[in-house]
Amino acid sequence: MVDASEKGPILVFLGPTLRLSEAEPVLDAIYLQPAAQGDILLAAHAFRPRAMVLIDGQFEDRPAVRHKEILWAMAQGIVVIGAASMGALRAAELSEFGMIGVGLIYRWYRRWRLAPDDAVAVLSGPPELGFLPLTDALVDLQRTFANLTRRSFISAAERDLLATMARNMNFRERRFDAILRDAGWQEERFKELRKEMVGQKRLDALLALRSARALVMQENARPVSCAWVATNTFVRDLEAGGIDSKLANTYKLNP
Repeated sequence: MVDASEKGPILVFLGPTLRLSEAEPVLDAIYLQPAAQGDILLAAHAFRPRAMVLIDGQFEDRPAVRHKEILWAMAQGIVVIGAASMGALRAAELSEFGMIGVGLIYRWYRRWRLAPDDAVAVLSGPPELGFLPLTDALVDLQRTFANLTRRSFISAAERDLLATMARNMNFRERRFDAILRDAGWQEERFKELRKEMVGQKRLDALLALRSARALVMQENARPVSCAWVATNTFVRDLEAGGIDSKLANTYKLNP
C-alpha cells in the first residue's frame, strides 16, 4: 500500500468558497486550485498525500472531477473528505463507498438525492484573483432568506417569493442585490440586509478544515475497503484530458 501515513501532507482543493487567507490559519495543508477531471490523480502522484479535502471543483471550462478518480484515491489509502460545494456533492454521492462528508450542505445533498447541483455553483473570477466569487450560491441565499424571516426582517411570503426568484435564476446571475432589485425592493435596504447574509458554504468549508486532522486519524485506523477497477471509460477520460492513464496503475508500485 502506498504511503498514506502521518508523514504525507493534506491537500485541499479550494476556490471561491473560502479565501485562502482564512483557510491557511485553520489547517496546515497544501492548497490547490478547484479540482477538475484528472486533478486528484495528478495531485496524488505529485504530493503523496495522506488525505485530500475537496471543497471546490471546476465544471465549465474543464470536465468536473470524476467519481471514479475519487474512488481510485480512496483505494490507495488516501482519506478523501468533501464539503461545502463540489465536495459536498461528491461526498453525498460516494458516502457509501467511504468518502467522508462534512457540514449541512453535505447532509442536505445526501438526504435529497435529486437536489439541483447548481445550488452550490457560483460564477468566479480568474485564478489570479483567487477565484473571487462574483455571484451568490443558491444554498447561501436560501439560508439567508430563512434567517431574515426568523429575525422578522421579511415575511414568510416575501421569503418564498425571493427563494423562488433565486431558484429560477441561472447561477451565473444569482446575486442577492439583483434578486431584491427584481422584487421591487428599495436599494437603501440592500446594504442593511446583506449584513445578515448567511455564508453556509464558507461555514461548512471551515468546519471541514477544522475537522480534517481528527477525521484522518480516525480513518487511518481502519482498513482500506474501497475496491477499484479501471474502466475503459475512465481510461478514455484521462487520455482525452492529456493524462497518462498508466498513472492509475503505477501509484502503488512507486511509493
